[in-house]
Amino acid sequence: MRPLLPRCSLASLATVFGSISASRNKLVTQTAAVPPLLYFRNTMHYQTEERGRPHSPDYRIYFKTSEGKYISPFHDISLIAETEQDKDVPTKKPKKNESEVLFNMVVEVPRWSNAKMEIATKEPLNPIKQDVKRGKLRYVANIFPHKGYIWNYGALPQTWEDPDHTDKETKCCGDNDPIDVCEIGTQVCFPGQVIQVKVLGILAMIDEGEMDWKVIAINAKDPDAKNLNNIEDVRKSRPSHLEATVDWFRKYKVPDGKPENQFGFKGQFKDKDFAVEIIKSTHEHWRALVQKQTNSAGIECKNISCYESPSKCSADEARDVVKSAPAFDSAHPVSPDVDKWHFV
Repeated sequence: MRPLLPRCSLASLATVFGSISASRNKLVTQTAAVPPLLYFRNTMHYQTEERGRPHSPDYRIYFKTSEGKYISPFHDISLIAETEQDKDVPTKKPKKNESEVLFNMVVEVPRWSNAKMEIATKEPLNPIKQDVKRGKLRYVANIFPHKGYIWNYGALPQTWEDPDHTDKETKCCGDNDPIDVCEIGTQVCFPGQVIQVKVLGILAMIDEGEMDWKVIAINAKDPDAKNLNNIEDVRKSRPSHLEATVDWFRKYKVPDGKPENQFGFKGQFKDKDFAVEIIKSTHEHWRALVQKQTNSAGIECKNISCYESPSKCSADEARDVVKSAPAFDSAHPVSPDVDKWHFV
């Protein structure tokens, strides 16, 4: 079977997933540009385009390349971060150390914010939108002492937690979404920003009986990134950070009348190597998804770059999807209830 990914990422994927358990060759990072406070935002090789009205059900954030081609952040952004070296063919490449394997992360929710923004997996081109439940926009509660999300929150592209796959350890099936990431760096990101992250570990959250892995990672350009190479480094250098993360995920749905979430492995974080194996598994499930080798579970797979994908479309078709969405307009007001404290 030929690879499904854009050509630039093939060598990187082979390096990471072909020999992760043995001697791993690592990659170096790219940096994300500071966004202008305008309609278009630039982030590395990608731009975002807003459509509709922020804080409304029709608000969407679409993605496009620096060449202006609209893409799916779910399917067209590579899982492995491309490096400048990948574009060249040097006779010799400098040796990399073990902490340099980097993954692309699509930021959905900035730290300290409340709007539950997410990749719209069931819409063409999978823009970012605000989740809606029972006809109302979703905002996460401020559970004392936390304000909104306590990390930059997002997903790894080209991954999928298959609802037909049962995890052998937890006996739970996937939640039908890309795998989630908590980025613990210093910078507060913006929705739609694509950053390169170092994976440090993973938490096995069980959400209403579904497997919902939470990857712990740090922006490769963060000042602390060079000192954080695994989950134990986080535990030692950031007292209570991991405990606060478990507490947040355990309780965040309680103000909505839901029970506390549960965890596999007694709520203990698993290490970096375990996390990469989980990412590898979800990437393979994604490959089967875009090639229509498995039940799509309602997922929209329209893309412009995945080889042998029946859902691959032309740039013109992708542009038509975006242009059919409502034009960008002024934001709706947000209810003051979003700022309310909850004590649980």
